[in-house]
Amino acid sequence: MSDDDFISGSKPIGIERGEGVSLYTADGTEYLDAGASFACTPLGHSHPAVVDAVTTQVEDLTFVDSSFPVQSRADAYAAFVASTPDGLEQAWFCNSGTESNEAALKFARSATGNSKIIAATRSFHGRTMGSLAATWKDKYKEPYEPLVGDIEFVPYGDSEELAEAVDDETAAVILEPIQGEGGINVPPAGYLETARDCTEEVGAALVFDEVQTGMGRTGQMWACQNAGVTPDILTTAKGLGNGLPIGAVAVQDWIANGAASHNATFSGGPVVTAAVHATISTLVEEEWPAHAAEMGDYLTTELEAALGDDVREVRGEGLLIGLELKRGANRAARDLAMNHQVLALPAGRTVLRLLPPLVIDEAEADQLVTALTAVIGSDEES
Repeated sequence: MSDDDFISGSKPIGIERGEGVSLYTADGTEYLDAGASFACTPLGHSHPAVVDAVTTQVEDLTFVDSSFPVQSRADAYAAFVASTPDGLEQAWFCNSGTESNEAALKFARSATGNSKIIAATRSFHGRTMGSLAATWKDKYKEPYEPLVGDIEFVPYGDSEELAEAVDDETAAVILEPIQGEGGINVPPAGYLETARDCTEEVGAALVFDEVQTGMGRTGQMWACQNAGVTPDILTTAKGLGNGLPIGAVAVQDWIANGAASHNATFSGGPVVTAAVHATISTLVEEEWPAHAAEMGDYLTTELEAALGDDVREVRGEGLLIGLELKRGANRAARDLAMNHQVLALPAGRTVLRLLPPLVIDEAEADQLVTALTAVIGSDEES
């Protein structure tokens, strides 16, 4: 494996199959998947409930467009809405996280009649033109400018700056309850509450992007529940189908009633919605969010004890954990993969991101800590 290839984002590790928290190459080499492919497999790889649901559905009906009632779609809608915070009563399925955020911004502009969108520094909301405009890093945006206008950025976590920016011309404030791509940044206490208060005051929509933070990862089904704040619009994707491509938007009635027409050909296809229903049902019935909270506490405690001053900070909630390193995160991820068969993800230059499947157990967490200690607590990554 070339160092340059790995650091540039190309990982020449041919994956043949997966089971639980493990991925396997053709020669049988096992990798502990501590990134869950960017949080896409909360139940682990090839979970039997999802496999069975998808197999049954694809044998009966692979696809029909959303104008036809389909039981798997109805079941998935009901399960999804029931899983969201009270007050989010209507939902729409799409195909990805960026599409869900694109829809959220459209819904907010349509329902409010305003155009101004407030987003945060270090945010990441996707790569289509609207969600990209609300994304912070210039490297993602510059090749495609000019993008959608009337976007204002405020410092993430600064309640005073946020409240000052929201005015009568604001259509929406879009925030990640915990920033993922931006470095696993947890906002200070009261920040999300401020966002709720100031948007309500002017009639703007509060949008929480839970594409990465949702599906039980932070110890509750949705990260906003840890703060006790309900948005007007909640978006998600990644883990929603436990690896199958689907996104979703849940909205309060005033948004649904005020939004203009929006649809997509593959919205809520039978196979992917069968996966959604199986994923949500299993997460809820088997209480995997609570397990994520327990394992997150365990993993954080063990990492802090093992790494000490070798890292600047261990932060996050549940199984959304960021290690602020003193050296490059890309090289740490490379060394974990090459020398310890552990797959982790960088989140910026100095943050290593841990997003293991929620089904990780204590022995697997110990394996992860041992590998991280060997890489970060030594000269291995130099």
